[in-house]
Amino acid sequence: MASGSCAVCALSAFPILRAAHDVPTRRIPISCLIAAALLAVAPVAQAQLAGHGGPVRSIAISADGKNVLSGSFDTAAIRWSLAGGSAEQVLRFHADAVNAVAFLGDGRMATAGADAKIALWTSGRQQPDEVLEGHTAPIVALAVAPDGATLASAAWDGTARLWPLRGGASRVLEGHAQNVNGVAFTPDGKSLVSVGYDLTVRIWPVADGPPDIVTLPAPLNAVAVAPDGEIVTGGADGKVRFLAPGAKEAGEAQAGTTPIIALAISPDGARVAAAGIGGTVNLIDRKTRSLISALVGPGLPVWSVAFMPDGATLLTGGADATIRRWNAQTGNPVGSPQQGAVGDPLAAYAGDHGAEVFRACVACHTLSEKDGPRAGPTLAGLFGRKIASLPDYRFSEALRNMNIVWTPETVSQLFEVGPNAYTPGTKMPEQRIGSPEDRKALTDFLSRATAK
Repeated sequence: MASGSCAVCALSAFPILRAAHDVPTRRIPISCLIAAALLAVAPVAQAQLAGHGGPVRSIAISADGKNVLSGSFDTAAIRWSLAGGSAEQVLRFHADAVNAVAFLGDGRMATAGADAKIALWTSGRQQPDEVLEGHTAPIVALAVAPDGATLASAAWDGTARLWPLRGGASRVLEGHAQNVNGVAFTPDGKSLVSVGYDLTVRIWPVADGPPDIVTLPAPLNAVAVAPDGEIVTGGADGKVRFLAPGAKEAGEAQAGTTPIIALAISPDGARVAAAGIGGTVNLIDRKTRSLISALVGPGLPVWSVAFMPDGATLLTGGADATIRRWNAQTGNPVGSPQQGAVGDPLAAYAGDHGAEVFRACVACHTLSEKDGPRAGPTLAGLFGRKIASLPDYRFSEALRNMNIVWTPETVSQLFEVGPNAYTPGTKMPEQRIGSPEDRKALTDFLSRATAK
């Protein structure tokens, strides 16, 4: 069942991981109706790929550089032809957001979702060849071993898993105390690196045995491994940290002031692309740990990033449902960078503290009916609405059975005590707004901005 559990609108959601003293943690919903324009494609001359009905959550590029596989909050994946700029296949299976995608070789693909399932596909077939089950919470990352024989997954059930693609049982890697947000294999395929919200990097022997553990100063949202084995992590404090082979800290770079939520390393290992929730993608020289350039797009969260096999082009996927191409050397856009861009929906509220508290939610929520849904439904008319009662939207059974009515007081209480205590059965990870002033600013803003 597709379920919805975001606290304010009672939808299923994706967390924004923030530093301890940053704007309080928020969630981004991961379910939305598939837009009627899902199969709309860009013409050959257009460098951008537009067709998803929600934010582009994940991107993978085929080894020959001819195809892109993207996953979206709209519950679908799309296989694109880069040469033609067209959608060649739409993969519909998951009951919730497609958070991770991967090419497996031999025309095969993998998609993983917030429904805790992994689907294995063959190009051209409309149904999965196989569905891998075992995780009990949203899967948010996939990685393929260098020999193509094993698939790794990371999930919010606190585990990573190794799935043999040629038959056999999966191996569960337990030990993280909170959500596991990223996985990556080392170049020799002998180890799997996992990172989590519990601040730890864990380096697991693929054959068997306990991991080496490194604890870093911030929650970790993403990981990548360079060709020489150096581990690169992206943190909720906006920093990229480097670990030399042997799990020794080897430097860091400040890639922004907002959480990093996606990382990619160029094929030659020279550059790191760090994508942030604030909408910035920074290119970092891995040798000097210095910033080279910043990619300037529409200013909305960038959820995914990937280098082309030749290293000359970078692809990004963002909250505007568009895949964009960039010159990976200069950071300049290929084609029109503003195609499909939207303005800042909070521009009219400049200087409003409540709007800034709300900003992490704006990528997928609109505030008025005329703007319609994004990845989640509009919040228009929020106060006075019974939980899980918005028409034409699928909600979880747990939420539908509750009698909460959203008011400034109930929204404030939700973020004061946390979703697990206030809305038991929600998929929403535990998070709170500790400051009464911030909670009041948020509810005051919602009262003004969502009134019909």
